[in-house]
Amino acid sequence: MSTILGNPAVSVALSLLFYAAAAVLHRRWRWIPPIVAACLPIMALLAVTHEPWAAYNRGGNLLTWLLGPATVGLAVPMFRNGQALRSSLPRLALIVLIGSVVGMVAAGTTAWLLGAPRAVILSTVPKSVTTPIAIEVSRELGGIPQITIALVILAGVLGASFGVPLLRLVGVREDRAIGAAMGTASHGVGTASLVRRSEMQATVSSWAMAAAGVFTSLLAALLALALRFFS
Repeated sequence: MSTILGNPAVSVALSLLFYAAAAVLHRRWRWIPPIVAACLPIMALLAVTHEPWAAYNRGGNLLTWLLGPATVGLAVPMFRNGQALRSSLPRLALIVLIGSVVGMVAAGTTAWLLGAPRAVILSTVPKSVTTPIAIEVSRELGGIPQITIALVILAGVLGASFGVPLLRLVGVREDRAIGAAMGTASHGVGTASLVRRSEMQATVSSWAMAAAGVFTSLLAALLALALRFFS
């Protein structure tokens, strides 16, 4: 069984099958997050068969490669709605900057309060930006990239699954506000979850995701300088 699951064609097929089933469940019961529902049976299958995640992920890497074209594809709604966003860009930039600062401080402070060592604390700082940027920021700060990757994935999955319902629960319903929050806090995974909901939400989220990556990189560079100065 382990040999079968390690076959990339099988792992890709299973991942797509589980996600399709999760999407059906989500359409029937909106409170079920499809990403979480798709991950659970995969996790259970790997646990039962004792299949290493690295072996199963040989096929997953093929799906991961598609994140590049998918991310570029997010530029389409940005192009369509660019004119409508032009007047809002200064305010959106300020919102994303504040959100980036709050996200970095909140993550690091939480890890510190829980008694995490310095390397782990620094690994949490870039958890809200897309993986390639987060890895480089983590290295620059002296963090542990593997921990950062796990937190980035967690932030994306939680944002995609519960972000919009939580925002609506606290009274945030305007498309641009939702898009800015999702793009700043949940990077590409959160942004992708908005494509079917609203083109404007996806547009703002795409822009916020890119801006958050720039702001976080600049803020992390300043933090790295400060750490070297006071060390």
